Amino acid sequence: MPTSVPNRVLRFGVFELDQWSGELRKHGVRMKLQEQPFQILALLLYHPGEVVSREDIRNKLWPENTFVDFDNAISSAVRKLREALGDSAENPRFIETIARHGYRFIASVSSKDERPDVGPAQSGPLSSRNWIKLGSRSGGNGPVWWAPVW
Repeated sequence: MPTSVPNRVLRFGVFELDQWSGELRKHGVRMKLQEQPFQILALLLYHPGEVVSREDIRNKLWPENTFVDFDNAISSAVRKLREALGDSAENPRFIETIARHGYRFIASVSSKDERPDVGPAQSGPLSSRNWIKLGSRSGGNGPVWWAPVW
C-alpha cells in the first residue's frame, strides 16, 4: 500500500515550514531554528489538533539506547521553538502544553503545495523520481518521511 509523501511546505499564521529544505520562514524570511525544535515543529504540524506525547517526541528525536535527560531536552527544545514563534506556554497561539502528556498544535495549518499519494512503487506525476523512506516512528505508527532521490 502506498504511503503519502508529506506536503513539502506547511503554513500557519505568518510562518511556513519547508520540510525538504529544513527551513522555517516568517513572512518569507528564513529564521534560525535548531534541528530538534524544527523536528518537534514538523511532528506537531503533521498532527494538528492531536496530542503528541513526550514519548513520541523522544522516539522521533533520539535513537534507541540513547541516554540523555529526555525531559529537560524536550522542554528546552519546545522553549526554543516557542521563542522562535513568539509563542508562550501561558497564552499559547500555536503550541499548547498538555500537562504530563505532551503538546498539541492549536493553530490552523494549511499546505502550500499538495503532493499526491506516491510511494516507491506507484506511478503518477512524480514517477520519474525515486523516493526513499527516511523513517517513521517505531512500531510503524505516525508519519512516514520520504525524500526524493534525483
